[in-house]
Amino acid sequence: MAVVWDMSQWTQAWRTDSLQPTVRSSGTRTTTSGTAMYGRTAGGANQSVTNGTSNSGANSGGGVSGGAQGHDKMKIGFCTDLDKSVLVNNFEKRGWHQVNGDDDWHFYWAGVQTCRNIFSVDSGYRMHDNQMINHFPNHYELSRKDLLVKNIKRYRKDLERDGNPLAEKTESNNSSGTRYLYLDFVPTTFVLPADYNMFVEEYRKFPLSTWIMKPCGKSQGAGIFLINKLSKLKKWSREAKGPFHPQIAKESYVISRYIDNPLLIGGKKFDLRLYVLVASFRPLKAYLFKQGFCRFCTVKYDTSVTELDNMYVHLTNVSVQKHGGEYNTLHGGKWSVQNLALYLEGTRGKEVTDRLFGAISWLIVHSLRAVAPVMASDRHCFECYGYDIIIDNALKPWLVEVNASPSLTSTTVNDRILKYKLIDNILSVVLPPDGVPDVRWNKVPSADALGNFELLIDEELAAQDEQHQNSSSNTHSKTSKMGSRWK
Repeated sequence: MAVVWDMSQWTQAWRTDSLQPTVRSSGTRTTTSGTAMYGRTAGGANQSVTNGTSNSGANSGGGVSGGAQGHDKMKIGFCTDLDKSVLVNNFEKRGWHQVNGDDDWHFYWAGVQTCRNIFSVDSGYRMHDNQMINHFPNHYELSRKDLLVKNIKRYRKDLERDGNPLAEKTESNNSSGTRYLYLDFVPTTFVLPADYNMFVEEYRKFPLSTWIMKPCGKSQGAGIFLINKLSKLKKWSREAKGPFHPQIAKESYVISRYIDNPLLIGGKKFDLRLYVLVASFRPLKAYLFKQGFCRFCTVKYDTSVTELDNMYVHLTNVSVQKHGGEYNTLHGGKWSVQNLALYLEGTRGKEVTDRLFGAISWLIVHSLRAVAPVMASDRHCFECYGYDIIIDNALKPWLVEVNASPSLTSTTVNDRILKYKLIDNILSVVLPPDGVPDVRWNKVPSADALGNFELLIDEELAAQDEQHQNSSSNTHSKTSKMGSRWK
């Protein structure tokens, strides 16, 4: 089956254009579900839908409680578990006042545990129409390493069973058998101890390979180590069962094939931290923040056995690198995505750079689609995820993990500016135009409200596009083709 990648515009997002993949089969457009949409130009179709007839019961003023006039006297109360100035300053800038969790609040920026308590059956708490919270009840389906892998594997199997061309396979270069041609964006991964035998079978096929072990429920580089010998894993397993490490014995770990050929800049390994905002999982509505950044290791990359335990060589987490002697407090070992795009255009060429960023967007969207069926898509919720992505030296992106609570701590001045802007833009996107939380709003922000966010996918708008195209003449279908994405 001949599949053609067609890239479309995303110039402002990455300082590059032609970034959007579309699957075509033998001249006939195919889709994953018939409703996916990506990369719509802000202010184009977005604006027309917001001000048009597709507001699903909400007027363009926001909400169904009489629009902005109905909210004129509402005093917005916010509460937060996090003592972060980027949060409080953004809330107070909007004239909101801080309240306690036991008071009548409208907007809650909560820690994950607080969110679980609120949604717990035992709590008996029921949110009203003018309340919003910053996590989905079971966000861990995406952010727990073992569940992420499980959901992506299930997603690929479901597409394969349905005969979807996205599940097409090809011969694998670094493992036995085949790999997915379009959905191969997660390194080969097993969950331990459950998948131990399957891991051993895979390891013995490639005994010189390196693997990385991570505890499923931890972040910021905690508990991570590399292995290149099965004996090292067995030794760890014996120690974990001992009396000195009872907590390790109870934990699940993921073990993934280590990306040992990362793209290096200045001889150092780096990864990407990208912020993805999800306003809804069903229908899927997701946005990418254009001001992501690269996080560099402080020590040059070295694959030798002697450096296997040197986390300053292998782990890019700032929480790890800031303790190194080579850490630079001025720039924090960070580089903007825009600078990365310019560097790659100059060293690798514009075409391959465009293809890379298109593949990154593709990766994000399909990881979200993988978890959408199992996610509790409560209309009171939104969530900003921190995506960590490694690029190998062939310019192929790999999803490393997804964080439900990306750090809002600022390590540099630029960091503080970026995260203040991130929170400000999140609020603009998830709130109705009048700024008052309202679950009855259709969650279609105006072009101006997007700020530094770029629309990745809106299945609801895409379905409307498709319906509109189906009812139009062939001539009109040709002129409106640019309004439809990933079909």
